[in-house]
Amino acid sequence: MRGGLRWVSDALFPRGANEHDVLPALLVVLTVTSGLVDAVSFLGLNRVFVANMTGNVAFLGFALAGDSQLSVWASLLAVAVFTAGAWSAGRLAGRMRDARREFTSLTVAHAGLVAVALAVAWSAGYREPGAQVALIGLLGYGMGLQNAAAHRLAVPDLVTITVLTSTLTRLAADPPGRAGLRRAVSGTALFTGALTGAALHLNVGPVSALAAVLVLLVAVALAARQAGGAS
Repeated sequence: MRGGLRWVSDALFPRGANEHDVLPALLVVLTVTSGLVDAVSFLGLNRVFVANMTGNVAFLGFALAGDSQLSVWASLLAVAVFTAGAWSAGRLAGRMRDARREFTSLTVAHAGLVAVALAVAWSAGYREPGAQVALIGLLGYGMGLQNAAAHRLAVPDLVTITVLTSTLTRLAADPPGRAGLRRAVSGTALFTGALTGAALHLNVGPVSALAAVLVLLVAVALAARQAGGAS
């Protein structure tokens, strides 16, 4: 597994200049999980995103203007818990002072939150208001943690695992090159996660999509821990 991740990371950066080891490949995997969880939240939880906060701010405006298909409380909750997750990660960063260890720890925490969300979806479903509040809270907080961890790593063109607008702008405006490849891979990863998450949610149910997220997060945490031990 590590060999495959290293191959992907080396493909994204010039040969001999990849100081990040397997982290670029792991961030691509996390971008897939962003698409997966947003598919679940948008299709099943009051048309809200738990990863893409730009969309939530726009949705909040639409809901306040009177769109009955969007929820004011869901958008506000998602923004609040995402911000709380990122704030918590920032406080942890002040204590650990090691972005790679922090990344591993926060990915483990994120996996734990998704595991709880999976249990909620399995036992209570996702249609009742209480279950929706719990799922938005757990998934949004976890995405806040994970986005802050990715930001701290500062891998070029992969500093975010959710926002695609700036990525597409740079991909279109800047000259072709290795940076463009990284941006294209990031966009493809988000699309792949959204497509897969929607297909699972619509044809099987949200539990299957959340289970896929949990498996990917555990794999990322294990790979990051192994990479940290080898460095």
